[in-house]
Amino acid sequence: MGYRVAIVGATGNVGREMLNVLSERQFPADEVFPMASRRSVGSEVSYGEKTLKCLDLERFDFSRADFCLMSAGGAVSKEWSPRIAATGCTVIDNSSAWRYDQDVPLIVPEVNADAVRGFRKKNIIANPNCSTAQLVVVLKPLHEYATVKRVVVATYQSVSGAGKDAMDELWHQTKGKYVPGQEIEPKKFPKEIAFNVIPHIDAFMEDGYTKEEWKMLAETKKILDPKIKVTATCARVPVFVGHSEAVNIEFEKPITVEEARNVLREAPGVMVVDKREPGGYVTPVEAAGEFATFVSRIREDATVENGLAMWIVSDNLLKGAALNAVQIAETLINRNLLQQAA
Repeated sequence: MGYRVAIVGATGNVGREMLNVLSERQFPADEVFPMASRRSVGSEVSYGEKTLKCLDLERFDFSRADFCLMSAGGAVSKEWSPRIAATGCTVIDNSSAWRYDQDVPLIVPEVNADAVRGFRKKNIIANPNCSTAQLVVVLKPLHEYATVKRVVVATYQSVSGAGKDAMDELWHQTKGKYVPGQEIEPKKFPKEIAFNVIPHIDAFMEDGYTKEEWKMLAETKKILDPKIKVTATCARVPVFVGHSEAVNIEFEKPITVEEARNVLREAPGVMVVDKREPGGYVTPVEAAGEFATFVSRIREDATVENGLAMWIVSDNLLKGAALNAVQIAETLINRNLLQQAA
């Protein structure tokens, strides 16, 4: 007997990827229930070779489902996740609504799968921020080998992380560049995104950092180790899919470049592509559609003792969201932590 899976926000970028990942990984689902807001009820989405019609979130009986993959934003999750969880359906939420709740596990299965056992307190499990997920997958094996002290990260985040409207804005602005006299007016972003870089994601905080940057700090500490010091600068770049990160890591113990390569080659979910030649690295274009998190440009950081620098790239809609959510569900099943709906 298989499982029953509801997907809230099934018509969005991440929701559609969740459906794709469930199918590609042959998740043991007997039934899949795509959910949408009332205005999108009846919209069609693809699940493998099937076409499914979206159901009304407000009218669905979630006791019929074992899992709810929630990808409809923080406000919707705050309202609906506790209600859904109370029916016995386990919620795996992709928003930031529950990540910092002490009673809600924040999980990246390759990094802290054991922490998933705490999910019964609220029957909710949180997915980390997309930029955090790919970072901690790489930091985890290195931390076990040489103990990470400090991380300095600059992100180059694709517009898909801001939703379909953001992708449309990049597309229209890019086309507009080649139409004389056509105005380019930013709507989704504070400044033009085409042929530009915007060093600003999410709201500014009092200390000058943005909330996106704070999320990376807080989530890395919760998932990996509260002792690690993290500072981040997050930028939006004119890329449709795939987040990139330039990362400098300071370790407590000595670690060579070759040792780091060998450790990462053995790490789950990580693929090392690190040739010191033109094209011997991975860019977002190659990472799009791939499940792995790629590491390139591994080299010594001579500005600190026991330092390394590297380049990390991943599909933010997959490992940063949809894939990670499905992997969490798989973890619950593999560890026999979930009772199927009757």
